[in-house]
Amino acid sequence: MPLAPLPRLIVEPLVRAALLEDLGLAGDITSAAVIPADHCSLLVMVARQPGVVAGLDAAELAFHLVEPAITFRRHLQDGSQVSPGDIIATITGPSRGLLTGERTALNFLGHLSGIATVTACLVEAVAGTKASIACTRKTTPGLRALEKHAVRAGGGMNHRFALHDAVLIKDNHVAVADGVREAIRRARASVGHMVKIEVEVDTLEQLREAMEEGVDAVLLDNMSPAELREAVAIVDGRAITEASGRVTAATVAAIAASGVDLISVGWCTHSAPTLDIGLDVQT
Repeated sequence: MPLAPLPRLIVEPLVRAALLEDLGLAGDITSAAVIPADHCSLLVMVARQPGVVAGLDAAELAFHLVEPAITFRRHLQDGSQVSPGDIIATITGPSRGLLTGERTALNFLGHLSGIATVTACLVEAVAGTKASIACTRKTTPGLRALEKHAVRAGGGMNHRFALHDAVLIKDNHVAVADGVREAIRRARASVGHMVKIEVEVDTLEQLREAMEEGVDAVLLDNMSPAELREAVAIVDGRAITEASGRVTAATVAAIAASGVDLISVGWCTHSAPTLDIGLDVQT
């Protein structure tokens, strides 16, 4: 199925904030000084390296919010694979508006396409296993919705969006609650029947405690592939198994081969390199 776009109500405030940061108190004084008000141009947005496109809605809004007369024609959609030289979009309209909006548009598109690209690489690496790649809450403050959408564009899944989505009992919760059992019991007594409960475990003994209490998912933290295989056997389908920690492009296939359901990766959002995308005036 095609990737459903994020609602404009979510995307627009983020793009507006980025434009306001760039325009400051006086606007684009360079374009205003150099370019005649009635001049129009054509810009071509081109991929300069292979990857996966994401963030076109934000890029298009960056131009439209600056100058409604700009026309943004997409040649590709979010989730599309690109090779160097592929045209992503053509943008036409008043030259001042085009040059004012170009950096904000490229910032969003390059960053989000970078996230989609590394996610797609991880997804490809685990192909043929049951494991899905999921992102985490390790996102850029303010950009979580866009970054998680980019993960989906790359073929990945979203973990919880925020603290209110689900109960995730982490190691520090366990420490304060004085154990896995007590933490799970307190959580179950507090939340409603619609709220999922996941607990992070560092050892197989903690995992056995969690399964005795009953949870919806277990986060198997920093376990070796051999330990993960044993953990999957202990769970035996009674909960979703999620591997986390020490996940790299080199290790993800071995982690997936252990039989876990999910592999959560923080660096696909917080450390993905920007995809190189050019935006040049056609004379």
